[in-house]
Amino acid sequence: MSINNISFILHKPQLSENIGACARGIKNFNFNKLIIVDPKPIFPNDKILATSVGAKNIIYKAKNFENLEKSLKNVDILIATSARFRNKNIKHIQLEDLKKINYKKKVGFLFGSEASGLSNNEISYANYTLQIPTNPDFKSLNLSHSLIIIAQYLSSIINSKASSYNKSNKVKSASKKDIVTMANLCVKNLEEINFFKTKEKKPIMLENLRNIFYRMELSTKEIRILSGVFASLGKKR
Repeated sequence: MSINNISFILHKPQLSENIGACARGIKNFNFNKLIIVDPKPIFPNDKILATSVGAKNIIYKAKNFENLEKSLKNVDILIATSARFRNKNIKHIQLEDLKKINYKKKVGFLFGSEASGLSNNEISYANYTLQIPTNPDFKSLNLSHSLIIIAQYLSSIINSKASSYNKSNKVKSASKKDIVTMANLCVKNLEEINFFKTKEKKPIMLENLRNIFYRMELSTKEIRILSGVFASLGKKR
């Protein structure tokens, strides 16, 4: 397991203090990758840096993206944190299940905004949703607290060397970028044949398509095959 394969993604964070505290939590447990998506405050700013205390290097190295899809180009497995159980065909896991994740792949942990968390649309990009066990009558956790709990648990997994996997070196897993490109090609062809006839239903249909593609652990070879299929179907018209 390499700490360089793990990144923490803050989606639309609202408060500078929380961003700084998250950076501090990341460094507390010896991780180093912070990704920011469409933050409300200017990033970086003095308040973020002040709150990060000794973790300013995490802030300076952090990558800032305008939307979630672009932020996932170097992520193989995305785990979305959510206090709510989603009625979606997606794998729901608990903290102890993190021991089963293949950390030889690039793993991203996605956190929603303080105001609204993650929408079903954002969840649809994930391979798993993760719930932190809390008081069932009061599930709300501060953004930085949620991140710190997960970072500490990951650190304990690394220190115990609990995760080991055997897999053929000839099989290369597809990255999120590969999957996004393939999915966008599929959607483009569907749009050209007017598949999304009812505009109101298109967002949920796109969510469902992403749920299908992103929860499959596709190899690069399988991505090439599917991309070839979608490209050929486009040409046939």
